[in-house]
Amino acid sequence: MSRSGCLECNANALQRRDFLRVGSLSLLGIGLADYLKFSALQAFEGRSSKGKAQACILLWLEGGPSQVDTWDPKSNSSFKPISTNVPGIQVSELLPRMAQQMDKLSIIRSMHTEEDNHPQGTYYALTGHRPNPAMQFPSFGSVICKEMGARDSVPSHILMPQWDKERQYEKYFESAFLGPEFNPMLVPDPSQKDFRVADLTLPKSLSIERLQERRTFLKTWDKLHRQKLQTAEYANMDSFGEQALNMILSPKVRDAFDLSKESDKTKDAYGRDGFGQSVLLARRLVEAGSRFVTSAGFPFNAWDSHGENDKNHRDKLVPLLDRTMAALLEDLKQRGLLESTVVIAMAEFGRTPHMNPNFGRDHWPHCWSLALGGGGIRGGQVVGSSDERGAYVAEGLTTMGDVFATIYKAFGIDWEKTYMSPIGRPIKIANSIDDKTGTPIRALL
Repeated sequence: MSRSGCLECNANALQRRDFLRVGSLSLLGIGLADYLKFSALQAFEGRSSKGKAQACILLWLEGGPSQVDTWDPKSNSSFKPISTNVPGIQVSELLPRMAQQMDKLSIIRSMHTEEDNHPQGTYYALTGHRPNPAMQFPSFGSVICKEMGARDSVPSHILMPQWDKERQYEKYFESAFLGPEFNPMLVPDPSQKDFRVADLTLPKSLSIERLQERRTFLKTWDKLHRQKLQTAEYANMDSFGEQALNMILSPKVRDAFDLSKESDKTKDAYGRDGFGQSVLLARRLVEAGSRFVTSAGFPFNAWDSHGENDKNHRDKLVPLLDRTMAALLEDLKQRGLLESTVVIAMAEFGRTPHMNPNFGRDHWPHCWSLALGGGGIRGGQVVGSSDERGAYVAEGLTTMGDVFATIYKAFGIDWEKTYMSPIGRPIKIANSIDDKTGTPIRALL
């Protein structure tokens, strides 16, 4: 994939995802300074929000859950429907905890997308555009970060856990032509015993006092050198280097990534696995100032249940989602953050209404479900409906552009906005099917 140059960096010299990988930055924050250099425009290009939402947590269920076994129970599911704390709304019996949080959450049962393979489906679900070899499109997380601007010194856009090399989907969360300043920072699995954000941690051999001494020395040396060559570029380098060091030294930033600040009770409530701890860390990050955090802590394509669908959903997948999402919603509510934080649980598509010979369900973009709430999005609602088998939309077809428009409106972002691409093509930030602009969902706002 081609990559445009930025400042003194280009595709050959530096891969954007490489330098954003946590742990790849140098001792004194040189790579971190580059990251901040790319992020500087956020404060200028972002604008104040008139909406309630200030942050978003995306629970990414890679592979695609079965809609009839989760949010849209049907008779062709092995699992019974159960009532929720909102009269008239039922979910699968695999979601007992979420059933008691339905007043905080709404379900869209009429999602319709246009790609039925994982890479293309992921790209479509995150950007609203079908893959195009001539154009890369920004993810909706990057759009939110661009439009809202940075808060404090905490990174605005984060994706975790950092995926293994064979997981190609990281790039679909990126910002494309908006510039790498709006790409997500990649964070390791926070459930690992040795988890730490290396770039925010000084080695034992280097004290804060020693770092300050080095900083003073560098300033003196640079001043002598730059008297002969004083340019705006050097001034910017001073600014970004200062921000990088301030981030390293900032207790607020270090604390945001420090899960040891959480009680054992809270860690247990979220779950001690990769998904649970990534969601807990997401809550800490939005509380500290991050704008968009993706928690993708399930194993590679875990929800891709081509075989043993019922067993996998019952024993490995849905209980973890039920536990962690319920804990997150309750935690956000208690902390007064739910009104300003959008929570969305989704994947690239759903599963077939019928079982295959391996007792699995295959890819199905024609009709599927997602759940969202918080940030001014009304809870206790069901949008659209599927037919009796959860196969096709019966009423209220909903596109990714409609979902994006709804979330943007919650943030106070103009969902009808277009960006001009480098080749002069206008790009809709809430692109819907047939290149139409998505429409905010009335029932949710």
